[in-house]
Amino acid sequence: MTHDIETIVVGAGVVGLACARALALSGREVMIIERHDAIGTETSSRNSEVIHAGLYYPKGSLKARLCLAGKKALYEYCALRGVNHRRTGKLIVATDDSQIDALRQIEQHAVSNGVTDLIWRNSDDIKMREPALRGVAALESPSTGIIDSHELMLSLLGDAEIAGATLALHTNVRSGSHRDGIYILDTVDTSGEELQISCKELVIAGGLHTQTLAHALSGLEPATIPPQNYARGIYFTLSGKSPFSTLIYPAPEQAGLGIHLTLDLGGQARFGPDVTWVDHPDYSVDENRRTVFANAIRRYYPDLDETALQPGYAGIRPKIQAQGEAARDFMIAGPDIHGLNGLIALYGIESPGLTASMAIGDYVCAQLTSSLAKKVAS
Repeated sequence: MTHDIETIVVGAGVVGLACARALALSGREVMIIERHDAIGTETSSRNSEVIHAGLYYPKGSLKARLCLAGKKALYEYCALRGVNHRRTGKLIVATDDSQIDALRQIEQHAVSNGVTDLIWRNSDDIKMREPALRGVAALESPSTGIIDSHELMLSLLGDAEIAGATLALHTNVRSGSHRDGIYILDTVDTSGEELQISCKELVIAGGLHTQTLAHALSGLEPATIPPQNYARGIYFTLSGKSPFSTLIYPAPEQAGLGIHLTLDLGGQARFGPDVTWVDHPDYSVDENRRTVFANAIRRYYPDLDETALQPGYAGIRPKIQAQGEAARDFMIAGPDIHGLNGLIALYGIESPGLTASMAIGDYVCAQLTSSLAKKVAS
């Protein structure tokens, strides 16, 4: 069978765009398919926009490896391309002695992952650095930063397009099939026009919808597709001047990093996200959560004026573990998992997905190149 496009990437979030860029720069003919009217309108634009240092993830995990490689690549790329970003650093704070062991565990994870720049701070150091912050001890992470995620996505898209990639917005993939080494996607646009597009290589970077897309692809064994769960996190912004100059994180929780304080590049402070497990994506912000937020925030910022918290926005994290289960690693499923040459499906790409995006793109490109080489050799 013949094909229309060599490689199709489904999903134009930051990870899909990074994959498309890497694949286009490798010399492939690439098409990016996006069902919305713009790039990065879901997970990629509804997060904390933090460049993570790589502190929390188990040694050898994809999250650990790709976060560290992605952080290095991202800082270099932003400096080269002029993408707005800043190394703010962050303090991970123990508000009482019982949390110090959690900080030690973070340090151990960090060192095992190759992060060796953490600095211990005592209560006096904390007061000198951030007078409004209450804590008995803290770990300082100098290599943590913030980024304009939309600028990054525009730059990644620009690189991909210069290398010959094309972007098809308003294009929804309803189903697909695989036969004779070719993937055939059935798509529909906003006017209802249907179109079949075929390719030799397919990357499913659908974020919240990767499992749905995978189940719609006949020939892909359902047993290789992980569960799909959603964890909503909401943010409140802080009116007025930020009391902090760096990012502030409490000791982490099982399903997330706790209600932390981050800064945008304009200097505005925002708190979040919390964690609420939901059955479907829901971006509403419940103002009644203000008091819950305030109580959590006052553990490390006791002078918070609750009335200064204003409803911000909500984001959904794609989870492959269920509520109450331990966090799972990224699942980047290639032929070794599902048996189909030329197919990569990215599941559970939550934090640190933004930080790891460029490394994920390189990883996916290497996986497809290896798959192609094995196919040719056979």
